[in-house]
Amino acid sequence: MSDIIMLPGLGGSDGDHWQTLWERQDPHIRRFQPSSWDRPTLTDWIEALEREIARSKTPPILIAHSLACQLIAHWAPVQKTPILGAFLVAPPDPTGEVYLTGAGSFANPPRQRLPFPSMLVTSTDDPYGPYDYSRDSAEIWGSEFVSVGPLGHINSASGLSDWPEGKALFERFRAQLG
Repeated sequence: MSDIIMLPGLGGSDGDHWQTLWERQDPHIRRFQPSSWDRPTLTDWIEALEREIARSKTPPILIAHSLACQLIAHWAPVQKTPILGAFLVAPPDPTGEVYLTGAGSFANPPRQRLPFPSMLVTSTDDPYGPYDYSRDSAEIWGSEFVSVGPLGHINSASGLSDWPEGKALFERFRAQLG
């Protein structure tokens, strides 16, 4: 079974966030650890991602939420270690009216195809990542695109608990990776 690395966004996914709940339920999932969840810098997050991938016995699967989707877009062209694929949830639009305060170094991610399989999951009413931005990102990144309806930013404020629908999508994506 592949290692799974959880990549929360700004603030680091609280105790009610589906990412945290999935980690508690599956011993194969571990969280990457940047220096700061609240004052993110792109170089630090890239280094933390590389460190965590290097700990894997086989190429891992990444599960990214929000700002971590931008991290993956920045990291992919310079990646030093292979991954099996990336499950991307609720990418924020760095050019949008509402962006994640304090995450300026993550703006302007490369807009190019990712060199690994990916699935991008979005909501129709995400205040940080408009539907059209997510759809366009999926097309540019070469990601399978899935809309889950009006779930806000697909975080703990969305009241999803362990988000069974998302878990089913992830399992389908993981099965496609072989």
